Amino acid sequence: MTTYTLKQLGWSPVFLQSMDLETEDPGTVARITAVHRNRYEALGVDGPIELRAAPDFLAEDDRPTIGDFVLVDVAQMRPARVIARKTLFARKTPGKARTHQLIAANVDTAFIVSSCNDDFNEARLERFLAMVREAGATPVIVLTKADLTDDADAYADRARAVAGGALVEVINAKDPAGLDALRVWCGPGQTIALLGSSGVGKTTVMNSLTGGDADTGEIREDDSKGRHTTRSRTITPLVDGGWIIDTPGIRELGLTDTSDGVAETFSDVAELAAACRFSDCAHGEEPGCAVQAAIAAGDLESERLARFEKLQREIQFNTESLSERRRRMKQWGKTIKSAVSKKRGPET
Repeated sequence: MTTYTLKQLGWSPVFLQSMDLETEDPGTVARITAVHRNRYEALGVDGPIELRAAPDFLAEDDRPTIGDFVLVDVAQMRPARVIARKTLFARKTPGKARTHQLIAANVDTAFIVSSCNDDFNEARLERFLAMVREAGATPVIVLTKADLTDDADAYADRARAVAGGALVEVINAKDPAGLDALRVWCGPGQTIALLGSSGVGKTTVMNSLTGGDADTGEIREDDSKGRHTTRSRTITPLVDGGWIIDTPGIRELGLTDTSDGVAETFSDVAELAAACRFSDCAHGEEPGCAVQAAIAAGDLESERLARFEKLQREIQFNTESLSERRRRMKQWGKTIKSAVSKKRGPET
């Protein structure tokens, strides 16, 4: 049985800041490696352990997710509490509910994986970039299947255009030498997350970095869409000493409170907006709009502005409370009524 020190598991001194060392023993800390309906799998300094599920009354953010460090209640063999997280990935729960779903915690670097084929999508990359930056992790865009196209450089240029300064690595995941560029983030104690849609090559990347042989799926030739191969989130040791979290293909990545991450991802748009004549410029037909001037000059694509504004609206909708939404809709109704009255003119 392989055992690990806390440092090898990814523990760092920053986690001690949220612990009361007079009453809480770091020796009872474990890292969550899998989340099931009624139990957790974890790794502690004495090896793997199984923990009972957390109490039902805990809020979503207080429940352990994969990558979390927890204090273990040894008597009950369940998590006593989650150690304050260094980073946390979350998305809006799929569907109409305005709740969020935890994806992974304490990730240092996120490999946002896309492939050099018809699956490539700038809007999806921007969403992942915003989520990762909001969490405080480092995003790296990884373009796979470079060996299956003659236009890999063109895909890389498209990725860099929306990366906002994030590194873009183009690889053939089946060529071991091609993965060397990624190993700089995979050293001892580091935690990587693999993010992306189905069939883009995440599992192949993971196999190359872990020395594993998990099943890989094929891309359908008719639409370049992938088949799911990862069915649950897993955390696996890397050959270079770090850890990697593989996530199932994410079809729907709704954003919640990620306004800072969006602003950083769209820093080009934000900088232009700051130069507009009016601070409340809607970037439409207002005079002195630096954003529209950049579009007219060919320095900014109108599609990128549209995606930025769409994410802003989505975040507002997903994060505001019911009372705030009612207040906004009421104010909107008054605005419409006033505009209609002005158009009709004074009653006679």
